Amino acid sequence: MKLRSRADKHKQLILLPVLVLSIFCVVQNLYYQWIALSYCSNLLPVRGNDDGGKIAVSIKDPYTSYKGAQVEEYLMEHADDLGFNTEKNPPGCSIWKDKSPILQSLTAFRDDLKRYQQLVHDYPDAPQDIRKAMKTSSVEEVCSQLKLHPDGLPGIFKSGQLSYTRSGWVEPLLTPLRDPEFCFEPKHLMSMGYLVEDFARMCRSLKPTSKIVLIDMGAALDFHGNKTSPAIYLTKTYRKFGFYFDHIYAFEIDEKITQEVYDRIPDELMASYHWINLGVDAKTDSKFNPLHSILRKFDKDDLVIVKLDIDVPFIEVPLAYQLLNDASLSDLVDQFYFEHHVHLGELASYWVSMNGTIKSSLELVRGLRKNGVAAHFWP
Repeated sequence: MKLRSRADKHKQLILLPVLVLSIFCVVQNLYYQWIALSYCSNLLPVRGNDDGGKIAVSIKDPYTSYKGAQVEEYLMEHADDLGFNTEKNPPGCSIWKDKSPILQSLTAFRDDLKRYQQLVHDYPDAPQDIRKAMKTSSVEEVCSQLKLHPDGLPGIFKSGQLSYTRSGWVEPLLTPLRDPEFCFEPKHLMSMGYLVEDFARMCRSLKPTSKIVLIDMGAALDFHGNKTSPAIYLTKTYRKFGFYFDHIYAFEIDEKITQEVYDRIPDELMASYHWINLGVDAKTDSKFNPLHSILRKFDKDDLVIVKLDIDVPFIEVPLAYQLLNDASLSDLVDQFYFEHHVHLGELASYWVSMNGTIKSSLELVRGLRKNGVAAHFWP
């Protein structure tokens, strides 16, 4: 009996740690599932009244803070090792070609981008302004039709290389601060196919009474010859998904013939296009600083998009930092597109003036994303 009792005790001593470990594994697994659901779950519908007194669907917003993609986090952590902290024009394309811990993920992301570009191209043009559709259908019904995949953008980007902002999923911040295909073929210098916009998520932030606005600083439409201006391409992409612009404030310092400007503007933008053939000013008390004289005329219910590309670092950089450091401004901006002219090897021959480092540019745009602005590098 004593021998059996002793054996039983030994069994108990052996089984106890196994039991504890098993319980720990189950709890850990449940915890990670909860994290994944919190991060990627669908938005939850909640009943509520809209401004018109009708019962509409509002959305419970799961956003708590900015989450960078794995490849973006790697770049931020290794910016110094990659030479991105110098003004000696370090190469930005090396991450796409040299062996590194993220090369496989980057290659998979390139494939995902091509699939995303094709889906955007094939998406049928929205038959009407989504705000009008919201007057007769629920927000969820309208916005769910803008999804390119049943699982949203993560269903397209199998690599998992997407970053998450207040305005939904966006492309990760990567060098060469534009389409990675440029690293393999220079003809992609002005390509906009790398930009990822979460139209379904943006739609859910709108009300039928919201305004949709573009503030375009550096609005020359003839800069690219006979090719479609990137700004016009941007407005067409938004319109494709039912985002019809109420106002486009287009600032351009180079003197243009007004007739020629309007000849280039698509018919559907004529009623909303405000051509301002003057340069912008970074002084906060200047009426030619659109962030203060125009942006502040709108509110959080509006969808405001800002594009900044004036090729003058001593004006454009202070403007970008005003948006970064002033919450009363960043709270009003949903999407920000910025060509930051910093020292970067592959682009040195294209940019007339450069100021700052790749690292400072990554930190600036990432800081804007952390402040709630879906900021992108502009080509």
